[in-house]
Amino acid sequence: MAIKKGPTKGSGGKHRNKLRGHGPTPKAEDRVYHKAYKEKKVAERRKMADPRLAARRRVAKFTSDSDDLVIGRNAVLEALRVGVPSTQLYIAARIEHDDRTREIVKLAGANGLSLMEADRLEMDRIARSSNHQGVVLKVQPYQYSSLAELVERAEKKSRAMEAANSAEARINARPLFIALDGVTDPQNLGAVIRSAAAFGANGVILPERRSASVTAAAWKVSAGAAAHMPVARVVNLTKAIESLRERGFYTVGLDGGGDKLVGETGFETDPLVVVLGSEGKGLSRLVREACDSIAGIPISSMVESLNASVAAGISLYAVARARREAAAAQQ
Repeated sequence: MAIKKGPTKGSGGKHRNKLRGHGPTPKAEDRVYHKAYKEKKVAERRKMADPRLAARRRVAKFTSDSDDLVIGRNAVLEALRVGVPSTQLYIAARIEHDDRTREIVKLAGANGLSLMEADRLEMDRIARSSNHQGVVLKVQPYQYSSLAELVERAEKKSRAMEAANSAEARINARPLFIALDGVTDPQNLGAVIRSAAAFGANGVILPERRSASVTAAAWKVSAGAAAHMPVARVVNLTKAIESLRERGFYTVGLDGGGDKLVGETGFETDPLVVVLGSEGKGLSRLVREACDSIAGIPISSMVESLNASVAAGISLYAVARARREAAAAQQ
């Protein structure tokens, strides 16, 4: 009897699974029995043993791209002297100590910082540079205040001094803030903080965008004033000025085209916000329109504008002088 070729009746494709493929052929280096797989494993072990890569892995455990670092012996020593809040000190292994490094280690120990010794490759990775002189300081992120906290603290101090017998004490206790519009240099910011502390201001106001932050560089230039001068960051400086105006503050913007001189606007004895712009562009249009008065500093025509920190010092001194004169008139 002849047997019919082809699928038998009723098979229904029960052999279909055998016809399916098993996908693409694995690469030679992925087949455990292949010579290329063994060569790949050897290369991986060699790579893991590379001291440069080992240093990178060790550094990654302790640092991140967002770390604020002070690099170099002089810079680290100055930062520790003025009390920049820090968390860790990195020192190169077998470093040649001098008077600076000995004082750095002493100050770090007194401040309770953890010390970590690292080899040259690790120090280069931590500092992201080879110019570290064997010393790197990791700084804590600055703790900003809110605008509401600044205002509440300043108004509380002013109310407490209203009962004082001295007119000078009452007037000097009236709230005074300095706001920066577009100042992007941390060293300028540090100098402004120092001037604000010197002339009795209650705080510094910064916008979150297009503005310097309180970094290690700003801390250093402030000469420790950042430790007790609160700084607030606001989303929108114009709206912050408007909210302060609703609470009884007056705003004086500093600009070369001002129609009055700084210290002679008539708002100096009131709760006051002095606003400074960047050295090149000055005040932005919206911030300028939000100010109650625009004042200028008389300077020589040979100079186009003043550095923001210099302008801050002059304007704060002018406000302090106007308040002294007003207190003397009331006596």
